[in-house]
Amino acid sequence: MTAHVNTVAFSGVDCVEIDVQVQLSNGLPAFTIVGLPDKAVGESRERVRAALTAIGLALPPRRITVNLAPADMTKEGSHFDLPIACALLAAMGVLPLDDIQNYVILGELGLDGSLAAVAGVLPAAIHANARDLGLICPASQGSEAAWAGGSGVLAPASLLSLINHFKDGDPLPAPVPASARDSLTLPDLLDVKGQESAKRALEVAAAGGHNLLMIGPPGSGKSMLARRLPSLLPPLSPHEALEVSMIHSVAGLLTGGQLLTRRPYRDPHHSASVAAIIGGGMRAKPGDVSLAHNGVLFLDELPEFARGALEALRQPLESGRAVISRANNHVSYPARVQLVAAMNPCRCGYLGDESMACNKAPRCGADYQGRLSGPLLDRIDIHIDVPAVSPLELTRLPQGEPSQTVAARVAAAQQVQNDRYQALAPGSAIRRNADADGAVLDSATPMEDAARQLLTRATERMRLSARGYHRVLRVARTIADLAGSDSLAAPHIAEALSYRRLLPGKQSLVS
Repeated sequence: MTAHVNTVAFSGVDCVEIDVQVQLSNGLPAFTIVGLPDKAVGESRERVRAALTAIGLALPPRRITVNLAPADMTKEGSHFDLPIACALLAAMGVLPLDDIQNYVILGELGLDGSLAAVAGVLPAAIHANARDLGLICPASQGSEAAWAGGSGVLAPASLLSLINHFKDGDPLPAPVPASARDSLTLPDLLDVKGQESAKRALEVAAAGGHNLLMIGPPGSGKSMLARRLPSLLPPLSPHEALEVSMIHSVAGLLTGGQLLTRRPYRDPHHSASVAAIIGGGMRAKPGDVSLAHNGVLFLDELPEFARGALEALRQPLESGRAVISRANNHVSYPARVQLVAAMNPCRCGYLGDESMACNKAPRCGADYQGRLSGPLLDRIDIHIDVPAVSPLELTRLPQGEPSQTVAARVAAAQQVQNDRYQALAPGSAIRRNADADGAVLDSATPMEDAARQLLTRATERMRLSARGYHRVLRVARTIADLAGSDSLAAPHIAEALSYRRLLPGKQSLVS
C-alpha cells in the first residue's frame, strides 16, 4: 500500500512542491526515511511513532518506507512531521487518502500528538491557494494561513482532532485572519532638541527613501535620530505588508498570525556576522537586511562592523535582493532597505575637539574612517555631521516639530513620487526617488540652467562617479518634491551636494 500527500520545502520565500510517499511492504519491521532528509527530518520517525502511540494507534508490523520527492533536494525542518504522519495514516486506512491529497500539509508533532508552530505557513498558504489546494497547519497558525485568502484551511490543535475531522464528522472551525499587528507607540521626533540640520536630513531621507550616514561625537543624538525615522514613514501598503510578513514567516518571527503593518526596523549589534546580516546558516534563513525589507536597517558604530559584513551589503543595497550562495543552490530574499548608519569621527570620538581629542589626532580619524570602503560610502546618498549639543543649550532650546507633522510632509512627497513614476513607467516597481534608475530619473527631472551648471561644476570638482551623479539627482528631486517644485533649481542641487561626502584633500565648491 502506497500513499501520497503534498507538502513544501522553502527556497527563500518561494515554495518547492514536495511529494511525501509512504509505502507499507512485507519484510522485517522498519521505519526508514529517504530523500536527503536532514537530522530534524530524520528524527521525524520517532516523533511520529510517539504521537501515534499517544492517540492509541500502533505502527503496523511491516516495513515502512518514506520517500520525500524530489529525492535529490535536501529536506530541512520539522514541518515534515505532519505530512509524514498523514501519509502513514492514509496508508494504514485511518485517513481517507482522496481527501487529504487535496491539501498542502505542514506542522511539527509533539510526543503527545499535539501540533507545534513551524516557519513558513504564510508562503505555504499562498502556494496552496495558487494551486487550488487547501492547507493543513497547526492551530496556532490558522489565522496566519487565512490571510492568503484560501477557503480550505484546516488548523487542528492535535493529530487526533485532524482524524476526527475526516472520520467522525467533527469538523474543525474555519480560521479567520487575525487583526493586523501595529507597532507600539513609536519614538517621536519631538523629543529631539536642536540638531535642526540633522532633522532636515532625516526628513529628506524619509521622503525619498535615501540611505543616510550620521557622523558625530558620542552623545550627540545619532541613535536617537535614527530610532525616530520609522515614525516619519507611512505604514506598509497591503502588498508590502504581505511581502514583509512572508519573510518574517519563513524566519519563524511572525507570531499570533498577525501581519506586519509598520515598516520593520532592525538594528544588529556591530559584532554580527555576515550570515546574521545577509542571511545564511544551515537552513539559509534571512538576515537582518531581508528582515528589514521595505523598512529601516540601522547600523550603529559602522566602522566597528566586520569588513566582510559591510562589503557584503554592497550588492543588496544596489539590487534590492540578498543572495545566499551554496554549493548546490542559491537562495534569494528581497532586501530593499533604507540604510541608516552612525559613527564617531574617530576611535576616541572627539576628533576636532582640542580639549577632548586624543594625542593621535588627526591621524586616528583618517585611520578610523578608512575602515569604510569608497564603494560602500558611494551607495549612501546623504552624509551629515551631527555636532554635540551642550546640556545648557538643551535647557534653552525650544521643542521642534512632532513626528506627525513631518510625517504628513513625507507622505505628501511620497505620493507625488508614486504618481510621477507610475505615469512615466506604468506598472513598474518604482515608488520613490531612491528606486529610480538613470533613464527614468533623467526623464522625471527637468532642471533649470543654473542648476545644471552647478551640477556640472560639482561633478568635475567632487569627481562624482556615475552612481554618485545620479544619487545627487535623486536627493535633489526629493528636496524639490518636499518644496512642491516640478523642476530642479540651484538651491535644490546645492542642498543635495551638501550631503555628499567630499574626497579628502579636495576643495569645496566655490562659484
